[in-house]
Amino acid sequence: MQHKHAMKSKQSVSIGKQIVKGTVASAVLETSGKFMSKIVKNPVIVFGLGVAAGYLVYKYRKEIIASTNKAVDASKDFILQQKENLEDIVAEAKEE
Repeated sequence: MQHKHAMKSKQSVSIGKQIVKGTVASAVLETSGKFMSKIVKNPVIVFGLGVAAGYLVYKYRKEIIASTNKAVDASKDFILQQKENLEDIVAEAKEE
């Protein structure tokens, strides 16, 4: 009997956590939506955010370029691997 009670207790705690997460998420979305609408209306803030973003991109440009090149190389390898797999499948189909 205590085992069933413990299971229900764990389930209610899990459900409670999900409810809290949902409430926090909706509150954050509501607040951020209002915040962003106020920010977009002020051109000085938009300009400042653009300058800050530009600074960060300039500061981390080498890391950004390196990660982009790494992603491009990985995608090329993936495409070549898929092409080889497709060629193998076509060759097997022709054999049969």
